[in-house]
Amino acid sequence: MSVTVRVPAKVNVQLAVGGARPDGFHDLANVFLAVGLYDEITVTPADELGVTCSGPYAAQVPLDRTNLAARAALTLAQRRGLDPAVHIHIAKDIPVAGGMAGGSADGAGALLACDVLWGTGASREELLEICAELGSDVPFSLVGGAALGTGRGERLTALEVGGTFHWVFATADRGLSTPAVFREFDRLNEGVRIPEPVASQDLLDALAKGDVGALAATVSNDLQPAALSLFPELVDTLAAGQAAGALAGLVSGSGPTAAFLVRNADSAGRVAEALVASGTCESARVAVSPAPGATVV
Repeated sequence: MSVTVRVPAKVNVQLAVGGARPDGFHDLANVFLAVGLYDEITVTPADELGVTCSGPYAAQVPLDRTNLAARAALTLAQRRGLDPAVHIHIAKDIPVAGGMAGGSADGAGALLACDVLWGTGASREELLEICAELGSDVPFSLVGGAALGTGRGERLTALEVGGTFHWVFATADRGLSTPAVFREFDRLNEGVRIPEPVASQDLLDALAKGDVGALAATVSNDLQPAALSLFPELVDTLAAGQAAGALAGLVSGSGPTAAFLVRNADSAGRVAEALVASGTCESARVAVSPAPGATVV
């Protein structure tokens, strides 16, 4: 018997970042949209815990117990007094270290898959609690759709979305470490009074109405200057996407994936082709949002 779970990537249409907290984290107002790029996590009973990975980004995925999928299995097993003897296979299609929560998706997917395989009967609340232990973005990977994340991003409030939004994601030839980007954010803002992060009401209204033009006018990412400081080539990627007709472009999360909001599917295809032709990115992926969260398939 095995269980397979499909789990989506995410884009942050707003990422408002507060100052560093005593615990080293930052308070956030993080507006998540799940997008239709997926990893599939398959768990199968085995003699011991192990992880394998396939797909275009497989070489960049750790296969030891630092992998969030392995940590998810271990955490659930410890809570239930079980032996975490499963083989976890990750079919990887979400960019690694790209600001799209690929690792978080794998953690959420493995958690749900192990819960089903072992029949633990964990409540949604317990699964979300474990997700929050694993990482700030993991709870959203479980629930998908659209949500406002507060605290360090782990406290979620579901958001209404009134339509489908089309995206192009330009991937880079190397990743960015999320902690490194936050450290650069702190360096760039040293001595600056940073306001409390608050979600933009105009952005929330645009999502609820499904108004792509209004959403394009309100997307923002407070981590973008730090990501550009560490990865200056992204300036050219963002410019290429805008020149190709994207309504808006921004760094996705901590980067380095650049996310471009476009009018429709035809525009997405044209922008993706132009980005690849520009030579400013490694690949360009087309996807729509919102997408469902972790789902047994």
